Amino acid sequence: MAINQWEQAEPGVKRKIHTPGKQVMMMEVVFEKGAKGSAHSHPHEQLTYCLAGKLAFHIDGKEIVIEKGDSLHIPSNAEHGVTALEDSELLDVFTPLREDLLSNDQ
Repeated sequence: MAINQWEQAEPGVKRKIHTPGKQVMMMEVVFEKGAKGSAHSHPHEQLTYCLAGKLAFHIDGKEIVIEKGDSLHIPSNAEHGVTALEDSELLDVFTPLREDLLSNDQ
């Protein structure tokens, strides 16, 4: 896993994992308009802040639309996915560390 380097995550989606702390980590995610982050869940608590654009999140069956300057909380184990309604950029924060991402065992 390359820390502090951009990588392709899904079609139209790239990410950069920043140097993690002991219990918290941060990741930037850039979406092309129409790109999707596949539905998934993880035991980690997540905060997401929209740096640019507009996105529709689906969290446990509920749609939440956020745009630049908005944030949302994704609880531990909640199934969630996202669709970019515009070219968009997010800053995600996870606790504890997403060892699955850091070890590239997704």
